[in-house]
Amino acid sequence: MSRLQNHITSDFVRAANMMRSKTARKRIIAYVESYDDIFFWRTVLSQFEDETRYFEVMLPSRTKLKRGKKSVLMNLLRSNVGDSMIACVDADYDYLLQGTNEMSREVVGNPYVFHTYVYAIENFQCYAPSLHNVAVSVTLNDSKIFAFQKYIEAYSKVIYPLFVWSIWLYRKADYSNLSISDFNKIVDMGHFTVGGTAQSLNRLAVKVKNKLKSLNRIYPHFAKEKEKLETELSHLGVNPQTTYLYIQGHHLFDNIVMPMMKKVCDMLIKEREMEIQKTAIHYTQMRNELSCYSHSVEDIEPVLKRNVGYVLSEPFRRLLDDIGRFLSKTYASPQS
Repeated sequence: MSRLQNHITSDFVRAANMMRSKTARKRIIAYVESYDDIFFWRTVLSQFEDETRYFEVMLPSRTKLKRGKKSVLMNLLRSNVGDSMIACVDADYDYLLQGTNEMSREVVGNPYVFHTYVYAIENFQCYAPSLHNVAVSVTLNDSKIFAFQKYIEAYSKVIYPLFVWSIWLYRKADYSNLSISDFNKIVDMGHFTVGGTAQSLNRLAVKVKNKLKSLNRIYPHFAKEKEKLETELSHLGVNPQTTYLYIQGHHLFDNIVMPMMKKVCDMLIKEREMEIQKTAIHYTQMRNELSCYSHSVEDIEPVLKRNVGYVLSEPFRRLLDDIGRFLSKTYASPQS
C-alpha cells in the first residue's frame, strides 16, 4: 500500500472512530436565539470540536416556541451550567454598553455567554471586504463595477458621530431623543442608485448634521465626555470605518446592503448577458447560453446569508479567541 493510501486510510479510521465514540465525547449544549443563528454558530463551534468534545446547537426550548436573547440567558440562569452549557447570542448594544444595565452585565460578564461583538450575525454577513465576492457568487461576473468596501466605509464615516451619541445616551438609559428606531430613520439611505452614491451620502451627512445640532443643544455637557467615549469605543472595535458593523443588523442588511447588492448585481447580470449576445455565433447558441447563464445565477439574499467572508474580520477573531480561552481553561485535560 502506498504512503498516500496509508494516509487516507488512517484519516478514514480516525474519522470513523470519532463517529463511533461520539457518545463518549463531552457534549456541550449551545443555546442560540433563533433559527437564523443556528448555521452561524454551528460554523463557529465546529472549529473547536475534537475527540474529547462536540457541540449541540439548539434553540432555547424544544417544547415551546420560545426564542430570543432573554430566553437563551434564562436557560443559563435556571440550569446548573457547569461546563456543559453555553449561550451564544448577538451582541446588540449590550457589548458596547459595557455593563451599564443588567442585560449588558450578563452578556459581557458571564463566562458561559459568548456574543458576536458586532451587533448581530447580519452585520457579519454584510462585512464590506467580502461583498464583491458575494456579487461574484450571485452573478458569476467578476467585473469590479462598484467599490463596495469604499462605499460602506464612507457610509460608516458619515454616521459615526451620531452613533457615538447613540451609545452615550443608551448608557444613560435615555431613549427619548435618539432611540435605535430614530437612529435608523436618520441613517437610512433611501433609494439607492449606483451613480448617485455621492449625492446620497451628502444628503445623509446633512440629516446627521442637523440631528447633531439638536442633540448638542439638549445635552451641552456631552462635549466633555465625547473624546473619552470615542477612545473607549475604539478599543472595543468601533471607529469611523467600522461603525456599520455595530448598528442594528436587520436595518443594515435590509435597508442598506440588500438594495445596493440588488442594483449592482442587476448591472453585472446585464453586462454578462450583453457579452453573451455579442459573442454568440448564431441565435440558437445565444439562446442556449443565456438559458444556461440564467439557471446559474443565484438569488442574492440566501447567498448573502451564507456569506462567511467575515472570518477574516477582527470581531470574529475576538469571538474565536474567547471560545478558545474558555475551552482551554475548562478542558485543560481530557475528560471522560
